[in-house]
Amino acid sequence: MSPTPSSVLSQLERIENEMKHIGMWQEGPLAPEQFDFRAAFGMDTMSFAQWLQFIFIPNVRTAAGQNKFPAGSNVAAQAVREFDGNPEASQLIMLLSDFDALF
Repeated sequence: MSPTPSSVLSQLERIENEMKHIGMWQEGPLAPEQFDFRAAFGMDTMSFAQWLQFIFIPNVRTAAGQNKFPAGSNVAAQAVREFDGNPEASQLIMLLSDFDALF
């Protein structure tokens, strides 16, 4: 069963707020060339936190607006890899895991 757009948007708000709380939210925009990535999660041009902010969150908002969601999500697995050893990111990882559980 697909999640409701409101439940997805609510979870995105929690993720965004946590990123801001722990200092992972970038105030300025990415350089245009950073959007020309080829690797998964934009790893060849940006950090994972930047990918969450500038790619993941906007794309999920668009999907929620169209009520078109993927069959699954595994963004938390990448968060575990990226933020391993960073205790400040534990809540963010949990929120991303909760996001994945919606699908």
